[in-house]
Amino acid sequence: MTDSAATERAAAAAVDGPPALRFPYDARPLTVTPLRTERLVLRPLEASDAADVFEYQRLPEVIRYLPWPERDRTEAAEHTAKRAAGRMLAADGDFVVFAATLPGTPSIDDPARDRVIGDFMVRVSNATHAQLELGWVLHPDFQGRGYALEAAAAVRDFVFETLQPHRVQAFLDARNAASAALCERLGMRREATILEEQYNDGEWQDTAIYGVLRREWAARRAG
Repeated sequence: MTDSAATERAAAAAVDGPPALRFPYDARPLTVTPLRTERLVLRPLEASDAADVFEYQRLPEVIRYLPWPERDRTEAAEHTAKRAAGRMLAADGDFVVFAATLPGTPSIDDPARDRVIGDFMVRVSNATHAQLELGWVLHPDFQGRGYALEAAAAVRDFVFETLQPHRVQAFLDARNAASAALCERLGMRREATILEEQYNDGEWQDTAIYGVLRREWAARRAG
């Protein structure tokens, strides 16, 4: 990086100011007033969503790129309950998982409820430096229709507008071309590849890191 480029970058960073996360954040009100997109409703995951979640959590093509082991229905329900318990964001590791529901499509086990077709996570990577992480999973039957971008963009915008992180990032299996493409469509750049970072499914796997800064997100929206 040239001296002039470094100076320009430092000046841009200075405009953002110091970390200013709006923490603690309680996501419980979102169960009553969820996020809404053109086609989806995004609200905190609930333990009662277990049957819908199991429909994609059990699929080999889904867990191939996630650090999830194979689980039977009981184990999967317990896992969903643990993920559904996340409601407060205040410290590193805290998380909230948004269930993406498709109005008009009935749930697997309750026709009166809308089906959960995927989920989208917000996790605190580093509260001190105002860094948050996004993650997602979508049932293959609903892929290829723009739902992942629609939901992920809504969660990204909610995070920047409501929590004011300096940086939002995503960590993904480097082989996951679909998630990599989604990151790029969300305005995130590929910043690094960590070689053989995790040992899963009997092999060493690389991790790709994507990120976007708040000022970059704001400029993209303004444009």
